[in-house]
Amino acid sequence: MSGLPRVISVNISEKVGEQKFPVQEAEAQVDLGLVGDAHARNWHRQISLLAIESIKKMQEKGLDVGPGAFAENLTTENLDLASLPVGTRLRIGGSELEVTQIGKTCHVKCAIYHKVGDCVFPREGIFVKVITPGKIKPGDLIEIIPTIRVGVLTLSDKGSRGEREDLSGRVIQDTLGKLAEVVKYEVIADDLETIVQTLSDWADSGQCDLILTTGGTGFGPRDNTPEATEKVIERRVPGLPEAMRAKGMEKTDRAMLSRATAGIRGRTLIVNLPGSPKGVKENLEVILPVLPHAIGILRGTEGECARH
Repeated sequence: MSGLPRVISVNISEKVGEQKFPVQEAEAQVDLGLVGDAHARNWHRQISLLAIESIKKMQEKGLDVGPGAFAENLTTENLDLASLPVGTRLRIGGSELEVTQIGKTCHVKCAIYHKVGDCVFPREGIFVKVITPGKIKPGDLIEIIPTIRVGVLTLSDKGSRGEREDLSGRVIQDTLGKLAEVVKYEVIADDLETIVQTLSDWADSGQCDLILTTGGTGFGPRDNTPEATEKVIERRVPGLPEAMRAKGMEKTDRAMLSRATAGIRGRTLIVNLPGSPKGVKENLEVILPVLPHAIGILRGTEGECARH
């Protein structure tokens, strides 16, 4: 797919079971859906979405169909809807929506299915509920709202005393970009028990899906981060630091001296990053592509099947 994700048609119908027809604009209302639509009510399937790319598959089978033909409220473009995990939040126009269901089971086959022996919506359509009300119209861009809540913990004796600017913490936030929202941030001393307490409190608060530490992973006498992390985690995730060290070895053999570790406490993933801004960026970029899937597994919104 190329181009920005957007809405190309907003569709409603007055009665259930009828094809929906395009309108110039519709209002998304909390605990309802699209005002004026027959399917709008206080349930988990308030608004339905289907991509024009999916509709074109049915056109190729000989069906004369277009936006609204599959009873979808929003016909979209340039977004793989079925790949969005349940819980994903979307910003469309002035509204905020949350994905509640991927596809559906059709107990009674529709007229389209009987005509061509197939219907694309059950596989590729999705449903959302309204979180924030607003108006939606054709042409509105679709923005995926960051859903990974991150805690950034910088370990530095000098930084905790205000004697050193925390450049590495800033690099973490810049590198994460729109993928995540930093909900906790602190600079503390390289004290073992203080690190243990902070990591435990953050993970147990339920506010952080991911905690990234920076600093304290070397051989120095005050480098306590791996030991503190090992005290806190319940399950180790060795593949993440292994991947970071392997990538670092491509540039310097000193990468093998990193003692960084990673693991899970409850539903929170904790990963140690190095202390230098350059090292933080390089290491974080290695693991960044797998973090959404990792967090999805911890939340229970994604399976652990391998990608083929």
